[in-house]
Amino acid sequence: MASILYPEESFKIIGICMSIHRYLGMGLKEINYKDAMEIEFVENGFIYEREKRFAVKYKNVELKNPYVADFILNDLIVLEIKSVPVLIDAHKAQTLSYLAVTGLKLGLLINFGERSLTWQRVIL
Repeated sequence: MASILYPEESFKIIGICMSIHRYLGMGLKEINYKDAMEIEFVENGFIYEREKRFAVKYKNVELKNPYVADFILNDLIVLEIKSVPVLIDAHKAQTLSYLAVTGLKLGLLINFGERSLTWQRVIL
């Protein structure tokens, strides 16, 4: 049986997201949840980068518009935030693309747009 990647960090991040969802509820804009998450990450001692940009190349030419990951946490985890009625395969594909570009192995896809917080662990 495979071990879970970064269980302590994942548990803490999901717990933070649950706390934010309980406090703010559903239906706000993604940016509102990201702002709240940044407060929590500072208070909980996470090392993070918000809206980290990664170059995208086509035929060895860097394109003008980079990938922008919502958060990179502790240089281990890509955190992708949504506020939508339901997560779809395209959201998971986006998270997988961020993992491929960053070289990281674990992404957490979090959705604040439902009555209860939903999340998916995305592994590359």
